[in-house]
Amino acid sequence: MNQSSDLQAVYPSLSDKIVFITGGGTGIGEVLVRKFAAQNARVIFVDMAVEQSESLVTELKGRHRYDVMFYQCDIRNIALLTSILSDVADNVGNIAVLINNAADDTRHSVENLTVEYWDDRFAVNLRPSFFAAQSVAPQMKVRGGGSIINMGSASWRMKQSCMPAYTTAKAAIEGLSRSLAGALGGDNIRVNTLIPGWVMTERQMSHWANPDIVEEVKKEQCLHDTLRPTHIADAALFLAADESRMMTAQTLTVDAGWT
Repeated sequence: MNQSSDLQAVYPSLSDKIVFITGGGTGIGEVLVRKFAAQNARVIFVDMAVEQSESLVTELKGRHRYDVMFYQCDIRNIALLTSILSDVADNVGNIAVLINNAADDTRHSVENLTVEYWDDRFAVNLRPSFFAAQSVAPQMKVRGGGSIINMGSASWRMKQSCMPAYTTAKAAIEGLSRSLAGALGGDNIRVNTLIPGWVMTERQMSHWANPDIVEEVKKEQCLHDTLRPTHIADAALFLAADESRMMTAQTLTVDAGWT
């Protein structure tokens, strides 16, 4: 049974904190932006989707304590990404929460995968998560700690064969999170992985899913309901807030029991 509500938990510890989200203009990222802004956090996000991102900024203007900020950025450009993170520190303040959300799960086959495409998939789905974390860690140290949330994927656990470079990169995210948690824990910086199941975003429905697939996935899940971006964003709020203050090097899966 679909149990939805407009109510959400309130996390006072997120108020006034600076939250940086990659891929915040569409899909799960858009809902992350909305949810954290509603917690009175200062939300800054990057995305390549300029029109959608600017529309989101306009829609949310004046609705919460802080207006959200948007920077156009292709996260494959590490120099640009890290310069934006530095700009935030210089002009807004030190980042308290980093959510490495941006990804590209475009399908590709084993047979036709080239070295160049493999490298590009890692440049999108893995590399920015490390260098963004490396860039914000000194900011978090100055402020006495922080939370880094790396978005993983259930796809490799399901042995999905239609995007091997993507699934490999996403599997590596969990190792990255645990390594960073060990390296940064002394500065009270927590690093966790958040794994969504098959979230039926507009992109998924327009590219790869259809009503029949949606029903098939629901049957395979322990909870027979459609997974939505809000379910993932709610978990991210918890991982970012002080309520999870002793949780690090962990993987939190929100997939309705699919894996």
